Amino acid sequence: MRDIRSIYCSAERKAVEGAEILAAGLGLGFTVIEALGENRSSTGYLPKAEFEATAELFFARPSESVRGWERATDAQRRIVAAMADILLRQPSGGSIAIVSHGAVGALYLCHLKRVPISRTADQPATNGGNYFAFDTDGAVLRHGWCSIDD
Repeated sequence: MRDIRSIYCSAERKAVEGAEILAAGLGLGFTVIEALGENRSSTGYLPKAEFEATAELFFARPSESVRGWERATDAQRRIVAAMADILLRQPSGGSIAIVSHGAVGALYLCHLKRVPISRTADQPATNGGNYFAFDTDGAVLRHGWCSIDD
């Protein structure tokens, strides 16, 4: 954590609040990147069981819009482009933190692993958030999901 020199987050409230907490603890600012937002949906809030069923379809049918949600393939392209832009801006030295959302991480993790989009890459259910790490040179995965509670 002490190696973090830059923080980026989506514009969504929970990501901004997470970035604020992290930034305050490290004495840093953060940059909001709209394209790091969760998959775009027309459903709004869904009860947990309904959300989970819809998320299953989102990952299982990545080239289709499920219930008006952004297609997973389109979301992945948006996220990969946003990450490439962040990595181009990043000065050398130090680590960066990206505060975003589970599906965003899952789609980028599939990209890093060079595997098809799948919910098997989704963050595990824990009591708090999760993270994974990758080397910014060549975007090579260091490790998969870990709980921030550990």
